[in-house]
Amino acid sequence: MRTAYLAADGFLPQLAEELRRGGIRVTAAHDRLLIAEGDAIASAWAANIWHDVQEVAIASIGEAAQRLRAVQRNWAMYAPVHHRRAALIQARLPHVSARPLVFPGALPAAALGSWTLLAPDRLLHAARCSAACPNGEITFAEDRSGPPSRAYLKLWEAFTRLGAWPGPGSRCLDLGATPGGWTWVMARLGADVIAIDKAPLDAAVAAMPGVTWRGESAFALDPATFGPVDWLCSDVICYPARLLKLVQRWLAAGNVRHFVCTLKFQGGTDHDTAAAFAAIPGSRLFHAHNNKHELTWARL
Repeated sequence: MRTAYLAADGFLPQLAEELRRGGIRVTAAHDRLLIAEGDAIASAWAANIWHDVQEVAIASIGEAAQRLRAVQRNWAMYAPVHHRRAALIQARLPHVSARPLVFPGALPAAALGSWTLLAPDRLLHAARCSAACPNGEITFAEDRSGPPSRAYLKLWEAFTRLGAWPGPGSRCLDLGATPGGWTWVMARLGADVIAIDKAPLDAAVAAMPGVTWRGESAFALDPATFGPVDWLCSDVICYPARLLKLVQRWLAAGNVRHFVCTLKFQGGTDHDTAAAFAAIPGSRLFHAHNNKHELTWARL
């Protein structure tokens, strides 16, 4: 059994370190694709995990396409090298739609395999992969006029990955809200949002129905004073270890149903704190396609 881990673009060192810490020995690297023996482990820095990887010799473009079609219908190409030859193979495979997703909505449900050319005559492929979109790149039909910043895409992606989001009547907290991209997302879904930030929200967001701004520090809040909260969302700028303490206070209070938080790494990557978040029961930790040097932590 072999597994391949595709690093999020620009974060190959983080993936390599995560795998090393998880006891995985990488046996080969193909640009951002790290290949290892054994079953897969959970990986936050992998944009896609290829399960049960197969390597075969091919004599031609036609043979490569035939081998892939014999396994299943839908395939996504990863081509860091041998671009022209790979494109000719992909052209002989059934078309897979790459249209941006419309939020709110579901991820594609059809099975999507991944493949690459290690050499002109060596095909590496996996029929079963963790990502629903090609190479884990989740893109959306963007709203270029409503939100005050592009941070809204991170929350769209988190909700889409989770398959859950606030709705009318949901009571939400947005910590570190300014200028209001995440508040905008939740208010557009009909939720009531308490936006916490010392700086004021964008005026258009502050005027949205259901939005209340409180000019306070997210770290000074007393969870006991809030009552039930359906969604606690945080894109606050702080060291991950400080965010962990904040989350632990809210977990201990027991009044939050769902969490979505961004771990923002400043300087080096704090793998220890990321692992502590991942160890919280019911957690999901991942690098969203729209994240920078940060991870998204969620708990439903």
